[in-house]
Amino acid sequence: GAFRFELTFSPNHPLEPPCTTLRTPIYHPSVDPEGRVCQPLTTHGHWEHTTRAIQVLQDLLLQLDSPDPQRVLRPDVARELQERAEEFRRRAEEHTRLHAEPRPDP
Repeated sequence: GAFRFELTFSPNHPLEPPCTTLRTPIYHPSVDPEGRVCQPLTTHGHWEHTTRAIQVLQDLLLQLDSPDPQRVLRPDVARELQERAEEFRRRAEEHTRLHAEPRPDP
């Protein structure tokens, strides 16, 4: 499925990091129910003013495709992924069927 997200830039960008929010609900250990993403790259403590938007997007896609157990906002979902991977995949697929949009044709 296709998931919508929003990348919001502060008026102080590039001195302040952008904010990434998933607008489509997703069953993922690094995304909370409000769509906030655990993305250290965009935290004030890690942000570098030389970081480009494409790097933020690449980091987001990598995190969504390959969840990092160190980047967790939903510990229960992370535990399920580690301990019951098939159950996690089943729930994630069902969630995708319910909420995601069809992927556009290439």
